[in-house]
Amino acid sequence: MRRRDSGIPSRFILAFLSILCIVFLFVNYSTGFSGGPLQTVANYIFIPMQKGISYIGSSISVSSEDAKTKEELVAENQALQAQVDELTSQLTNMQLQQSELTDLQELYDLDQQYADYETTGAHVIAKGTSNWFDTFTIDKGSDDGIEVNMNVIAGSGLVGIVTEVGPGYSVVKSIINDSSAVSAMILDTSDNCIISGDLESMTSSNTILLSNLEDTEDSVSEGTSVVTSNISNKYLPGILIGYVTDIESDANGLTKSGTITPVVDFKHLQDVLVILETKETGE
Repeated sequence: MRRRDSGIPSRFILAFLSILCIVFLFVNYSTGFSGGPLQTVANYIFIPMQKGISYIGSSISVSSEDAKTKEELVAENQALQAQVDELTSQLTNMQLQQSELTDLQELYDLDQQYADYETTGAHVIAKGTSNWFDTFTIDKGSDDGIEVNMNVIAGSGLVGIVTEVGPGYSVVKSIINDSSAVSAMILDTSDNCIISGDLESMTSSNTILLSNLEDTEDSVSEGTSVVTSNISNKYLPGILIGYVTDIESDANGLTKSGTITPVVDFKHLQDVLVILETKETGE
């Protein structure tokens, strides 16, 4: 015998009864009605729900505070980094200014040392392909009164000679260049010699070559000063070139040869002085 179908699905009936129970439980709990099974069921259902809602709310609050704290830390870190960058930049500028001040002081002292010569300062703006400043370019030229064969000094003495001039630049060949030769003189004895550039010798021992020194009884010891000679056809007399490193007699018994250490730092040239006269004119 077949059962009659009520026409209402069982799942709807179950849902309705569940909602009704929940409503009754909520009314009972919220009105403070105590006792009975409803109160017990309410305690089992609503108290855990309340705790869960409170926990979720507190978690959201903590997460929000943590996010705010992280944003504040990031902002503070960025502000500190900006201060570090600014202080680093200021320190770098101060170091550059100190270096420039030192260079200018050296040029001033050198200018006072050679006060008989009129000079003009110039910045080095380019150099050759080697590690040394054997050839380089300065930022002054014919518009500033620079001419070919004018002597160039820096540090404590002779750097080289102007070989090419443009309106706003000049090219200088230094005394360490392989093709350079300077008529020089031993300061203590006034004996003449030739100072020749040698990049290989500069690289190995920071020296250049001394030759054609007359082999006399006058002793030339290590540390003796070597200056430009008065018989040079391009270099003005009395400019310090360097100091004797070693000296020995040649096989011919007539001359001596050796090496000298230049007084100029040919690896770190930045500023130079150009003597505004040439040996040919003597002006």
